[in-house]
Amino acid sequence: MKKTWKKWVALGMTFSMMVGIAGCGNSKHAGSENTTEAAKKQEAAAPIKIATKPMTEQFILGEMLKLVIEDTTDYSVELTKGIGGGTNNIMPAMESGDFDLYPEYTSSGYIMVLKHDSDGISDEDMWKQLQKEYKDKYDMSWIGQYGFNNTYALIIREEAAKKYNLTKTSQLANVSDELVFGGNSDYIERKDGFHLLCDTYGLKFKDVKDIDIGLKYEALKKGDIDVSNGFTTDAQLSNDNVRVLEDDKHLQVNYFCSNVVRNDTLKSHPGLEEAIMKLDNSITDKEMASLNYKVEVEGKEDVEVAKDYLTEKGIIK
Repeated sequence: MKKTWKKWVALGMTFSMMVGIAGCGNSKHAGSENTTEAAKKQEAAAPIKIATKPMTEQFILGEMLKLVIEDTTDYSVELTKGIGGGTNNIMPAMESGDFDLYPEYTSSGYIMVLKHDSDGISDEDMWKQLQKEYKDKYDMSWIGQYGFNNTYALIIREEAAKKYNLTKTSQLANVSDELVFGGNSDYIERKDGFHLLCDTYGLKFKDVKDIDIGLKYEALKKGDIDVSNGFTTDAQLSNDNVRVLEDDKHLQVNYFCSNVVRNDTLKSHPGLEEAIMKLDNSITDKEMASLNYKVEVEGKEDVEVAKDYLTEKGIIK
């Protein structure tokens, strides 16, 4: 009996030591898991940083993103509106992690960032290529499409249009050397922008000025410039002081608005993609122009306009 008792005591001690060792190992592993989980929670707790270009439309979209994300999730949003230079400065900041997402236009990404020629490509093929190359090159995704197409329109002061009897862009060729063009840097520098316009229509302006995108209509009104690049959702296109020239050579391509998002942000913020997708196919060209009008002409705050629209549509409470 004594030997049997000693045998069981020895076995018990051995079992206890094994449990202790196993317990220490599990504790260490659990600690590692807890550390990883804590890091994820800390990353998710950081504000989602959104950037926009310096134009009313983008200000409204930025406020919409902020409202829908904060309404749908527990995440907070840090919104930086009006980054000068647009895509040229926002994309490098996205790559460095200074921003997590921003509203962007399909042809802008395809031409300015990926450096492709948009001639002959369908909207569907462009979308597929954007998704693939942004993932491969930048570890970013294009999430959803708002539904509107903000493509370029060439606008001219009504006074100048009447003076030279201009209704079509091709008619500019004979008088462009007497006119001053003013455009935002994105348009002046991009492949499908100012240089393609001039090459296609044979334009040689008296002078070319780089003007902030939000100030071009004021510059037209004052007579500082005669011609500029407008957009099909611009509120001021209903203004009697400017005229839209017909793109009679069908130069312009489509610019559907979407969102570029860092993939690591999507991973660290579960539910973010679903929140952004609430804005998918939610705004028509006419509705976007109307929203711009409320801010630029009626003087309403962009956040107020964004909130009223999303509430009316039932996208937020």
